[in-house]
Amino acid sequence: MKLGLRLFLAFFLIAGLSAFFILRVILAEVKPSVREVMEDLMVDSANVLAVLAVDELQAHAQGSGPPLADSRLAQQLREYAQRPVDAQIWGLRKQSLDFRIYLTDAKGQVLLDTGERPAVGQDYSRWRDVALALRGEYGARTSRTVQNDDSSHVMYVAAPVHAPGRGELLGVLTVAKPLATVQRFIDRAEQRILFAGLFLLGLSLLIGVAVTAWLVLTVRRLRDYAQQVQAGGQRQAVPQVSGELGELAQAMDAMRARLEGREHIEQTVRALTHELKSPLAALRGAGELLQEELAAPDRQRFASQVVEQSERLRELVDRMLELSKLELQSAPAHPERVQLEALLQRVLARAEPRLSQRGLRLQWLQREAIALQADPEQLELALSNLLGNALDFAPPGSALELRLWREPGRACFSLRDQGPGVPALVWAQLGQRFFSTPRPDGGGKGSGLGLAIARQVALLHGGGLRFEAAEPGLRVIFTLASHST
Repeated sequence: MKLGLRLFLAFFLIAGLSAFFILRVILAEVKPSVREVMEDLMVDSANVLAVLAVDELQAHAQGSGPPLADSRLAQQLREYAQRPVDAQIWGLRKQSLDFRIYLTDAKGQVLLDTGERPAVGQDYSRWRDVALALRGEYGARTSRTVQNDDSSHVMYVAAPVHAPGRGELLGVLTVAKPLATVQRFIDRAEQRILFAGLFLLGLSLLIGVAVTAWLVLTVRRLRDYAQQVQAGGQRQAVPQVSGELGELAQAMDAMRARLEGREHIEQTVRALTHELKSPLAALRGAGELLQEELAAPDRQRFASQVVEQSERLRELVDRMLELSKLELQSAPAHPERVQLEALLQRVLARAEPRLSQRGLRLQWLQREAIALQADPEQLELALSNLLGNALDFAPPGSALELRLWREPGRACFSLRDQGPGVPALVWAQLGQRFFSTPRPDGGGKGSGLGLAIARQVALLHGGGLRFEAAEPGLRVIFTLASHST
């Protein structure tokens, strides 16, 4: 199966399942929410009418006044049922008043009923709404008017009628409303939610198609480039891709530079071999010539050459000796209390001439006073190598960013140059003997012993050496164990 099809199917599956479950939850909550709002309004209505019915019900209980069927309350309720209404409620038309109101005495017998089939005289004391209200509890129920017909549900909410001052219970007033009257609103809400969900699902799928197409086209460009690398021939431009795929393209380009052909590799090996032999050959040649009678200028020139090549060999030997000595140790040789900031200032002061020569400036981002037990000579050696490595890669006129801070149990120093950086693929090899990357000024590669010495010093002090991409450049983080305050 193609990569693009896999990505799209995965995106479709995730988006489809998410939309399905979200819509299912939302749609499942619409009807109960509408009914809850409806019940809340009916509670208010029932209690309002219960207060209005106190006088008529109290007069009936005392045997005074006209029958309830002829009372002022009954007349007003009949007028309510006959009132014409034509209301537009958010686009839906309401043309009927749907409340049914019935009133019972303290025994649950119906005294007044506005329904189409009045239940006056019937005993409602066993109906849940009336029974609970008579006991002083919240009375409500939902019942069908037609058996096995869910659309015939009616909601009933009751409120007790008390004598003035929360006296004796005079009866119960119940308000009833068919759920079918709000079903239109529920259906419309569900329909809108469904349409909105389908629209969002379609939009997300379009986004998925666009993202998948972009990713597939990018991968195909990289694939075509890789096939060109495999086929050889004329070198093509590296695909301009951003992000991790861009890093992959650069890594592929670096790989192509290393794999352009056996002949080129052999030439490179011969050139490297010649570079290794050239200092010794120069020394041998200059020494042989110096054994003869030469003019003073020639003798001076060959003597300078001997000194220069000897210095290259001496530096390599010194670093190898330092690294070997460090590798034989299991702890710092001469630990003492060291002020890390002051030690850093000494290292930076010694490097000031080279900094000025290249127009480099130091930029402190963070600096804390840290004291710890360490070998000052080893620390100076490690920090000098780190600084020298950064100077080799930093472009002229750029800034070196420094940070010195404390973390729990550790002292940390970071140094960032703004050079070309190092691919993350080779970070694990940095700090190994004789592994190095080309200098940006064309000066060739170093020996890699400087970072190896810094790493070994950090390990002796319970720390480590790690690398981070700085974009541009590389950030080297040198850590030491520190339990001092």
